[in-house]
Amino acid sequence: MRIVADRNNPFVREAFSHLGEVVTLPASSIDAAAVKNAELLVCRSTVKVGPALLDGSNVRFVGTATIGTDHLDIPYLSGRGIAWTAAPGSNADSVQLWFACALAVYCRRHGLDPRTLRYGIVGVGHVGSRIERLVRALGIEPLLCDPPRARAEGGTFVDVDTLVEHCDVVTLHVPLEETGADRTRGLFDAARLRRLRDGALLVNACRGEVVDGKALLSEIGRIHAICDVFEGEPSPAPALVEACDLSTPHIAGHSLDGKVNGTDAVYRAACAFLGAQPTFFAHEHLPRVEPHAIAVPEGPVAVMLDEALRPFYDLRADDDALRQIVRGPAGGFRAYRDAYAVRREPRGVVATLAAPRSEVAAFLRLLGMTIRG
Repeated sequence: MRIVADRNNPFVREAFSHLGEVVTLPASSIDAAAVKNAELLVCRSTVKVGPALLDGSNVRFVGTATIGTDHLDIPYLSGRGIAWTAAPGSNADSVQLWFACALAVYCRRHGLDPRTLRYGIVGVGHVGSRIERLVRALGIEPLLCDPPRARAEGGTFVDVDTLVEHCDVVTLHVPLEETGADRTRGLFDAARLRRLRDGALLVNACRGEVVDGKALLSEIGRIHAICDVFEGEPSPAPALVEACDLSTPHIAGHSLDGKVNGTDAVYRAACAFLGAQPTFFAHEHLPRVEPHAIAVPEGPVAVMLDEALRPFYDLRADDDALRQIVRGPAGGFRAYRDAYAVRREPRGVVATLAAPRSEVAAFLRLLGMTIRG
């Protein structure tokens, strides 16, 4: 059996090799010719899976090692009898770390105390619920907007416009839905962006199409923005990238730990589909997180958080890189993601605080650290 896999899925060859012949390729090389004789396809969100790719192929199982599925033509797959799976929640901890780092850098730069801000979370699923816990660790009750959960659970969810009007930080963690009552394409259009409070921060780490990029650009100056995703990827609008307080090239979920979770989820689904017993356990092969112990100096809360997280993920480097990418030749966005450096989550790391700060300790514990001091 031939298995074609995106080479950016860590341990994919080691995991799938007992199931068949594994061919790993960059996403840009996964085309109709590459998959024609394959039976299994293991991809990521940069591969569009539909008739252009699969017509005439032998593919009978598609696994995307990502949480999103908008790159999969699911009606087509179902109509062809092709099984498919995704990896919901696999990189939620990675996005949580990205948000924590982004918030720390932003607050440090602007001299803000993150404990004094009002937070609104749009989309409270795998990622949004983790952001909710981070905010609560700071001693703040966030406003939550999640229409599907509100219908199913009731509770204290609010509508998106109420959230927008009352919050200093609005962070988006919704899937891309094209139609229906829960349509999210263009959810933050020009009218809704104008409703954001003066000086508010909009954070987008879900899908670029959820926000009208041109409208956002026109509001920056009155409001702030941190974006990991953009319309038009892999060619985001240079002006918007430059205008955001922080811009990163769709890598919020790209920790090694998160990618391994995705590989593992697809591998186990493929084993179940084939009736095979899993023999590979990817997390056994992850190296120890380094540095394994850190000292966090005394300072304002934002500074302490930034100093604690910077050894594991310095978001400034990705921000600098994307600004260089949009000033350079085409292809840099995809090349940067394809060659992305190893980034680890700080799970199990021992952090010693120079000054006792209960909110800092609670925040860092949620990211997996053990706290002393």
